[in-house]
Amino acid sequence: MKVLLIFLFSLQFLIKVSSQDIVSLRKEGNRLESVPDENAAFNKFKEILKLQPTNIYSLNKCSELCSRIGKRQTDNKVINDYYEAAKTYAGIALKIDPNNAESNCVMAIALGRSSLNKSGKEKIISAREIKVYVDRSIKNDPQNFKAWHVLGRWNYELGNLNFIERTAAKLLYGSIPEGSFKQAIVAFEKSNSISDGFILNYFELAKAYNKNDENDKAIYTINKMLLIPNHTEDDAAIKEDARRLLKSIQ
Repeated sequence: MKVLLIFLFSLQFLIKVSSQDIVSLRKEGNRLESVPDENAAFNKFKEILKLQPTNIYSLNKCSELCSRIGKRQTDNKVINDYYEAAKTYAGIALKIDPNNAESNCVMAIALGRSSLNKSGKEKIISAREIKVYVDRSIKNDPQNFKAWHVLGRWNYELGNLNFIERTAAKLLYGSIPEGSFKQAIVAFEKSNSISDGFILNYFELAKAYNKNDENDKAIYTINKMLLIPNHTEDDAAIKEDARRLLKSIQ
């Protein structure tokens, strides 16, 4: 009995320490992401997964950070490795909770990032899969601004398919998913209405306005975006892209 009590006390202590470690690591990971230092944040969330491999919050964060870090790489193999890791983290989270809104969102982000430079045929294959995840994310959390952004990108990319890509897709599948710049604008605007500090969303909204021949709105959106403080490691580069777009339409 004494041995059992000692074991139970030790187990309780270890659980308590582990829980405290997780809370501390999560707080530090969030702080590092906000600095921003995304590589350091990624490492912190991985530390949590060593202690608690089923921690959905950390799995989602690792997936999202892999998608963002991967985008900034220059070597194609490294880029693909990050995107595959992003899908793996999201996949593990979805096995734990298939209806978790954020897990579905980060899976859609990972699939979207990995399909951006693919051919029309591969884009269509990915588009069908992305739509499943983004729809499930929005269904389970209509206030997920990142999911609305992904839906906007989904519509924008499909609306931007050229004639050859559309023809090839129709021959392969008989039809292609519907997507348009107008629908992209609706989704991007919805994302902005939920969170008005998402710089990438402003830029993509401006691009959609431009494609939809609404340049006054595109100019206004870019100018507003340029006043928002940077939040991610990508934001400075996104603003430079936005300035180039602004120069081309003024």
